[in-house]
Amino acid sequence: MPAKKMRVEVYDEDGNRYNITFEGKVTREKALCLLDIVELLSGMHDKQELKNSIANASKFHKIKTVAEKHFPFAWFSSKEILAVYEQEFNEPISLSTVSTYLARMVHRGFLVRRGLACNMKYQMIAKLAQNSLRIMKNK
Repeated sequence: MPAKKMRVEVYDEDGNRYNITFEGKVTREKALCLLDIVELLSGMHDKQELKNSIANASKFHKIKTVAEKHFPFAWFSSKEILAVYEQEFNEPISLSTVSTYLARMVHRGFLVRRGLACNMKYQMIAKLAQNSLRIMKNK
């Protein structure tokens, strides 16, 4: 079986280009570590500053942040988002609220969904695909 390869190209705030290639056994954890490196190189703000801005954000933005942070590549359910949301922000939220916001994210092109209403699963759409969808909707 051939080795899997993951390659990322990033530009920082100064215009420097970084090429990062990972070859071998690519796991979800290793991919997330690589994305953490990408965030650092692309000029992410201090983690405490980021946490403060998220804590004061809307529920929609908080749910979107949970999906991006904890399920960047995997399929997830509204119940899984609810559990992580309540753990991360230490505030209650109803399942119907989570489901409503996830449906809006599907409509806005941030997520795709599959399954029946009682077993709906969602997945993040890649940033490049999100931008393409927005351009197509605006034409």
